[in-house]
Amino acid sequence: MLQIRDLIWGLLLIGCAAAIQVEITPAQGEISVGESKFFLCEVVGDAKDIDWYSPSGEKILANRPDIFVSRADETTSILTIYHANVDNAGIYKCVAKNGEIEAQATVQVKIFQKITFQSAPSPQEFNEGDDADIVCNVVSSPPPTIIWKHRGSKIQAAKDVRFKIMDNGHLQIRSIKKTDEGMYHCEARVMARGEIDFKMIKVIVNVLPTIRARQSEVNATADTLSSALLACDADGFPEPTVTWTRNNIVLETGDKYSLNEDGSELVIKDVTKVDEGDYTCIAKNKAGEKAEEVSLNVFVQPHITYMSNQSASEFDEEVIFTCEASGDPTPTISWSFQNRQFTEGEQASWTRPDKYESLDRNIVVRSHARVSSLTLKNIQFTYAGQYLCTASNSIGQDNQHMYLEVRYAPKIQGEVTVYTWEGNPANISCEVEAHPRASVVWFRYGLQLPTANSTGITIYNTPTISYLEITPDSQNDFGSYNCTATNVIGTESKEFLLIQAEVPSAPEIQRVEPFSSTAVVEFEEPDSMGGVPIIKYKVEWRLHGQSWTGKEYDAKDDMTRITIVDLKPETAYEVKMSAINGKGEGESSLPRAFTTEPVQGEPSAPILEVKGQNGGESLKVNWTTQDDGGSPIERYLVRYKAKHVSDWKPQLRLPHNSEHVVLNALDWNTEYEIHVVAENQQGKSEPGIISFRTGTKPTVIPAVDSGSGLGTGAIVGILIVVFFLLLVGVDVTCYFLNKCGLLMCIAVNFCGKTGPGAKGKDIEEGKAAFTKDESKEPIVEVRTEEEHTTNQEGGGPTEPNETTPLTEPEPAAANTTSTVVNLFPSTATNSVNESLSTAQSSPTSEATTITKVASASSSPQNSPVAQASLLKANTQPDVGPLVDLSDTPNVPPLSSPTLPVSEPVSPPSSNVDGSQSQCGPVKAPDNILNKDLQVDGPTKDVPSALCTDSTTPAQNDGKTVKDGNAKGETELKNATAEVKTVPNEAPQVNGNESKA
Repeated sequence: MLQIRDLIWGLLLIGCAAAIQVEITPAQGEISVGESKFFLCEVVGDAKDIDWYSPSGEKILANRPDIFVSRADETTSILTIYHANVDNAGIYKCVAKNGEIEAQATVQVKIFQKITFQSAPSPQEFNEGDDADIVCNVVSSPPPTIIWKHRGSKIQAAKDVRFKIMDNGHLQIRSIKKTDEGMYHCEARVMARGEIDFKMIKVIVNVLPTIRARQSEVNATADTLSSALLACDADGFPEPTVTWTRNNIVLETGDKYSLNEDGSELVIKDVTKVDEGDYTCIAKNKAGEKAEEVSLNVFVQPHITYMSNQSASEFDEEVIFTCEASGDPTPTISWSFQNRQFTEGEQASWTRPDKYESLDRNIVVRSHARVSSLTLKNIQFTYAGQYLCTASNSIGQDNQHMYLEVRYAPKIQGEVTVYTWEGNPANISCEVEAHPRASVVWFRYGLQLPTANSTGITIYNTPTISYLEITPDSQNDFGSYNCTATNVIGTESKEFLLIQAEVPSAPEIQRVEPFSSTAVVEFEEPDSMGGVPIIKYKVEWRLHGQSWTGKEYDAKDDMTRITIVDLKPETAYEVKMSAINGKGEGESSLPRAFTTEPVQGEPSAPILEVKGQNGGESLKVNWTTQDDGGSPIERYLVRYKAKHVSDWKPQLRLPHNSEHVVLNALDWNTEYEIHVVAENQQGKSEPGIISFRTGTKPTVIPAVDSGSGLGTGAIVGILIVVFFLLLVGVDVTCYFLNKCGLLMCIAVNFCGKTGPGAKGKDIEEGKAAFTKDESKEPIVEVRTEEEHTTNQEGGGPTEPNETTPLTEPEPAAANTTSTVVNLFPSTATNSVNESLSTAQSSPTSEATTITKVASASSSPQNSPVAQASLLKANTQPDVGPLVDLSDTPNVPPLSSPTLPVSEPVSPPSSNVDGSQSQCGPVKAPDNILNKDLQVDGPTKDVPSALCTDSTTPAQNDGKTVKDGNAKGETELKNATAEVKTVPNEAPQVNGNESKA
């Protein structure tokens, strides 16, 4: 049994050793034309020979260049096909032999043509309108399927008859357009292999040039050294070139012609009549060429040669304007007035200026050759003004103005009704249109205003308006007032009504929106304003059964909401409103009940309002908090930022009573977002949010750098030095001319120089004043001083002093009321005070004094005092009449005038008021009276007194006035003492002493 089994296994091993197996990898092969590929033949078993056979059955030898066989090892052979072509296709066989034993395997090799674009040029150009054949030649085995795409979409010839895919795969586009230009997608597919490939082809459509003359006819003026511009615009693809010809001769840049860079503009220099004619503009590109002609017309510019102004009176029958013009071609003449155009054959109505189809024929235009006339019929005052004659032809125009003056009676305009109230001035305006200018008079009840008994009425006149200002005192001042305007043409009157204004009616409360501590009252303004604007609203509120609490709010435009504050939470209130105008407060509205809300805790969000400041670089943010949440607001928190950035500016903390904040140094032309939060003890409110754009930065004109480099301090220093030098110059001038000023003061006090008011040593010691010629006549001067002074109490006669008038003062000029003013002042001037008094610097009364003035006086410290006082009016000595010495040189008073005396003066006598004065008689020589005083009538001895008031120094304002109320004479009191006179050649008091 064991032997049989071993025998069987031996036979099996011998059979396996004798069998051969052959396998080819890959089992199938597809090769594209031009590609290379190898096949591996593997033998299992002992094989001495391994050979390959071609499809024709021939053994493939190892030396073939296109097909190569190689033996890798004892069991493997490789077949390599290089650059395969269609002839290499077929079944290849690998045979393995071992003596008598043979085994073989086959592989089918398929050779195919891969998709290949033989001809698909890009770009391909066509002319617009041609039938385009877009070439795309593709080969493959089997033949491919061709698909065309444009702009990402498949071209479907069935939907667009202009497109057709030819049998050879080309794409045909009938009448190709510029819009068909672009990239085309030629795609080839072999469905059997799933092979696909494509080619992008650029299609260019050339467009035949189009040419358009900017002006088919160009007008030019001859013989003015001007140029003419001929221009044409050409379009096409590719961009065409432009040339100009005239009479088939190409024009080029030179002395006569000039062309711009692209040739589209031809400039003809120094146009003359021979340049007139047709010029051809030619545009050319690949698609072809086009031409356009431009005509040049050379004309003469119009010129108006005759026109005249006219004048008429209202309601005249007609006025005719005439306008003549020259030009080539003959110009057409048109007329216009206040933007209204009139041409020949048109009739216009002044009541319908937008249409010229009226049949009233008030305006008629007639033209003949170079002359045109404008006829105005039934003259109205509105016809007055400036008329424009325009002469125009194809190249230009000329304008000239003519004026029509219309004289017409006054036309009164203005508001008929004016409202006011007692004590409140109101203006009634009477606007007058008239030519020549009219005079305006106001009447009431047939009496011209202002009347003698009228008060509170003033009239202001301007060239065109007369204002009647009335301040009513009673109901009688209200009513009708008549304005009458008159000129040489006629008169017109109009009644104006001055109506008593009333207090406004009650506003109507529409709704109350309560919060915990505030309430918003919404209302409608009163039905009646009373004739004058509302200036305030008064809101009153109260708890039930308690007294009213009120507050007034300034009225604003479109004001319909008012917020009342400081209310108690969860409390019932009543609220009412009234309106206030200039007349007073009107009736209150019906009370409206509301109940405040419970305490909310946090305040309500503030309501914001923004206003730009400083030209837009700053913002002022105002806010209103409607409800504080039942707890007083402690602070406001403000933050802001530009909208285009994410970072906020530092937060601002403002006190509880703040109502606004000003944000400065903002960026120009930037939108900002602003948040405002109200905070109390309970927390913070929601933010009130508002956005606002700042203004545009103004253009700054750069300053020119002069290179001086002077700063502000240097300029100020220069100004100070200039001012100091100016003061020094003025002081030096005063020193040499008037012996005064700072230099004079220094010279007197430090250098011992004698001042202008110092006297000679002889005079200071009381020596005689006659130093040169005692035969000279003394100087006597008569002066008057004016001031209105009442008598002392008691009414009795008083001793004359420096405030006692010699005559009764003239009654003060009565105040007069100026009720008609020819200019319109800001406020009415009711009176003009006329005063006959002297300059306000004189403190003396109105009196007439006769004073001897010494040629020199000593200082108060070294000389006795002697002042001239006024004389008592009721003394009886013989005196000469008062004289007018206005021609006599005026001698200003000294600060303490004195005269040296040759004999003791009389003891002082007491005045009524207890003041003492020293007086001495002076004997005036006859020759003085005859020569110096120029007294009218007989020459008499003139007693005079030299008086010194111990309490009041004599004052003299230096004026010489003839007293008209003295009735020609002034009585002087007899005096016993004599005062030595001073010759007229003695040094007189320097007139500039008082100035120093």
